[in-house]
Amino acid sequence: MKILILGGYGVFGGRLCELIADVPDIEVLVCGRRLEKAEVHCQKLAGSAALFTPLAFDRINIETALSDHLPDLVIDASGPFQNYGEDPYVVIRACLKTATHYLDLADAADFVFGVSQFDAAAREAGIVILSGVSSFPVLTAAVLREFQKTMAVKSLSGGIAPSPYAGVGLNVMKAVISYAGDPVKLTRNGQAVSAMGLVDSRRYTIAPPGYKPLKNVHFSLVDVPDLQVIPAENPELENIWMGAGPVPEYLHKILNGIAWLRANLHLPSYAPLAPLFYKILNLMKFGEHRGGMFVEAKGDINGAPATRSWHLLAEGDDGPYIPSMACEALIRKWVVGETPKPGARAASQALELSDYEALFERRTIYTGFRNDDLNTSVFKDLLQDRFVDLPESLQKLHQPAQGQVWQGEAEIIQGRNPLGRLVAKIMGLPNKARTCPVSVRFHPIENGQKWERDFGGHKFTSSFTKGRGKNGHLAVEKFGPIAVSLALIYQNGKLHFTPRRWSFLGLPLPQFLLPREESFEHEENGVFHFDVTVKVPIAGHIVGYRGWLKPQAQERKDATDHRRLTHYNYKPRAQLAG
Repeated sequence: MKILILGGYGVFGGRLCELIADVPDIEVLVCGRRLEKAEVHCQKLAGSAALFTPLAFDRINIETALSDHLPDLVIDASGPFQNYGEDPYVVIRACLKTATHYLDLADAADFVFGVSQFDAAAREAGIVILSGVSSFPVLTAAVLREFQKTMAVKSLSGGIAPSPYAGVGLNVMKAVISYAGDPVKLTRNGQAVSAMGLVDSRRYTIAPPGYKPLKNVHFSLVDVPDLQVIPAENPELENIWMGAGPVPEYLHKILNGIAWLRANLHLPSYAPLAPLFYKILNLMKFGEHRGGMFVEAKGDINGAPATRSWHLLAEGDDGPYIPSMACEALIRKWVVGETPKPGARAASQALELSDYEALFERRTIYTGFRNDDLNTSVFKDLLQDRFVDLPESLQKLHQPAQGQVWQGEAEIIQGRNPLGRLVAKIMGLPNKARTCPVSVRFHPIENGQKWERDFGGHKFTSSFTKGRGKNGHLAVEKFGPIAVSLALIYQNGKLHFTPRRWSFLGLPLPQFLLPREESFEHEENGVFHFDVTVKVPIAGHIVGYRGWLKPQAQERKDATDHRRLTHYNYKPRAQLAG
């Protein structure tokens, strides 16, 4: 199979080449205006199962190139599709003349929606023309169909939050800047309306259950195919909104501001400034090297209101490959004989979520669904389906009966600095590092639980509730006026509590002073164990406590084995107090 990729050494085309490099029996013509760049990219992929050949020509000469090289499939990964001029479909027309299959990674709503005009001609020619073969709308639509298996969806929203290290291509920046402050077509309350691109905004926390979530992200409306294609395919859908959440956030909000100025002052397009924005955004690379995506559906299940959400988290350099994975999946299907039906249309029906999941498993990409209407217990609601993966003792402790008490032993490890001793005193912990009996009594409160801890007669209390707003999908633990928002992360048999935000009397506190809590729960020999260590910048170790607990009613077998905590392979005390 011979594949010609326009923009083959660009951001999306280049990544697509990497994704299909292990596919045997295909030849890939890596095309662009500059032969030397195509040659460099092909050299990087030398020795792959696929054969890569550099090729240089301008897309306006596409018909000649097709006649000369006779590819089986053309993939347009160049763009920006919003700026393809008076004849934006020149490549598609050439493919129709030469009976060549065609895919593109277009992100322009009008472009993708308009491809259906070629449907009859494509059917007659017996070729496939699919537009928008990317996350928007292919992945979004696949998730929507999963929701629709159990609920009647009335509203759909979603967003992509790229890693700051992902690298934004110049063509992508040109596309985004071109509609900043322009009216973007969408559906609201069942009506076709418009809203201002990159002005209309909202916040969301991407959090696949049991994994470390992204920080709460600021998303702004983008002009993507979903906004026109999905309502046309789902007439029962009353609302749809799609956004992007680039970081750092302060630059994103500056972009919001200039988009608002253009919309309200009727300023000319910012497209000529795209190279400047491109340079600035690609210089500002700091923060967590991870990205994500969410799709949220609202509707009803058997007549009752319901909210469901799907979350994707991509670590490191894996996230930037996701937009090209739809093409990858189709190519892998194609080479084994699974060819899409002839015709010209948006690619929203081309793949199912299972097709993506098979590709995600090869990378550090994690996904999960959330039932946002659950109201059982804090930990069960936040961990969702992953709650059942917890060891039995952890499950029992985190969905306790009213007034239940757990008892055991703990070792207190205080820091050597005055701040550590002060915090220990405020928390009600013993003044000296020692082993002592411990009990925890659980009380239900509104939207959560209260934990009363007793360390050898020294008591302190905290409460756990489900976070809202910027603390969405986090557990909020309150110690008097201080609240710490915690991510619940389950990995390698341990439930970790990772601080993400904190506040005093509801006022946000500086992130650089956020306590570095190294806390987790696990099970050993069927017994619940806890290990809590609190550190802060500059001061270091503040306080820690670790030990084991059993339900009060449970008979303490082999109690003597629990009197020495070293029986459970704890770290030496010096490691924690240093």
